[in-house]
Amino acid sequence: MQKTYYDPADLRKFGKISDWNEELGSKFFEYYNAVFKEGKLSEREKSLIALAVAHTVQCPYCIDAYTGDGLKRGITKEEMMEALHVSAAIRGGASLVHGVQMMNKVNKLEM
Repeated sequence: MQKTYYDPADLRKFGKISDWNEELGSKFFEYYNAVFKEGKLSEREKSLIALAVAHTVQCPYCIDAYTGDGLKRGITKEEMMEALHVSAAIRGGASLVHGVQMMNKVNKLEM
């Protein structure tokens, strides 16, 4: 019995999204693969960015994929943790900066 919605085995099925719409699935994977190719950023740097973003959007499949990918590319656990803290700081900051909207609303209503 599965205890959570997340099933690590499903990550291996990612390519099957093309089965139900081959045209769009192919376009997505063409784009996805192009994004992760060496460019101005190295494939290693892109993997680390992907790992940080995966934590930010809380995608367990992406976290698994880019943790493994990062290790294969020589990314250390210390670098991974630092990237995770960057994502946490950005996510926390994004929440806090929206507090300005609350402050503006309170100031307006108190007038």
